[in-house]
Amino acid sequence: RDAQEWRRPLHRQIPGRGMNVRCHASCVRLGSAGILLTGPSGSGKSDLALQLIDRGAMLVADDQVELSVDDDRLFGACIAGFSGMIEVRSIGIVRLDAVAEPVHLTHHFELGEPMERLPAPRSCTFLGIALPTWRLDAHAPSAALKVALTIEKGVCPVA
Repeated sequence: RDAQEWRRPLHRQIPGRGMNVRCHASCVRLGSAGILLTGPSGSGKSDLALQLIDRGAMLVADDQVELSVDDDRLFGACIAGFSGMIEVRSIGIVRLDAVAEPVHLTHHFELGEPMERLPAPRSCTFLGIALPTWRLDAHAPSAALKVALTIEKGVCPVA
């Protein structure tokens, strides 16, 4: 298994309204921002989602996110049967209030070791839609604050 395996879709289906892809990720909504957290197993996706929930975010999905496109916008939703469930390491599966409808994704954070102090603008493409992307160490104590500042201050890495 290579380190980029989390990027590969786990499941593809073509329902009546277009293509959906299930990916290994977590997703929360903070205000009107839809946040997609990706990274390999153990990179801190669920833990960062939990920290953001503590800052007022709402859980959309944990571990697997159903991605879809509607009207040239990317959406994230929980897969059927798992709404409100999040893995809390050393505790177990916990049920929380969650967003029931798909959320418009506006920000993407790739989790792992940080790459650069002042990174160049970048984006990642999902189902043909580019999302502004930041690389972040989710285990850093300030990780949730960095995500919140990115959204609250309107920081955009796309030139």
